[in-house]
Amino acid sequence: MASRGSQDAELELIFPLLRASGYRITGPATKRYNCIAWAAGDQDSWWQAVLADAYWPDGIPADGTVPSLVTLFRSFGYQVCDSWELEQDFEKVAIYAKGAEHTHAARQLPDGDWTSKLGQSVQIEHATLDALTGEAYGVVAEVLKRPRPPEKVAP
Repeated sequence: MASRGSQDAELELIFPLLRASGYRITGPATKRYNCIAWAAGDQDSWWQAVLADAYWPDGIPADGTVPSLVTLFRSFGYQVCDSWELEQDFEKVAIYAKGAEHTHAARQLPDGDWTSKLGQSVQIEHATLDALTGEAYGVVAEVLKRPRPPEKVAP
């Protein structure tokens, strides 16, 4: 899925399971947005509850915990589910955590692969959620889903 360059080597050092799962870089490194923003569909803001200069929606607990991120995605119509497998009529997000603290969010694509923005680094597509588990992000703590919006048909 990916050609091996120095950027790939860095990613594979941070995420040892990434190469075996299959991935590709889909966007450049940027400080403009992060994984939570990307999972929520925003490429213009850095979303982080505990950072003074970052965006965080009103009414969502700002404590950096998994339940606060679940509350955030519930505000967008997501509900906790028990499977990260592809369901054609639903879009899903996965929340990674170390203990009670959320560390990352990924969004499932219509083909079943996942897309992630890796902090200030690149945006990637990865075949499995396990690809990012480990020291950096911990494990998948929750998966949420909501009905996929209908396709817009051009007039």
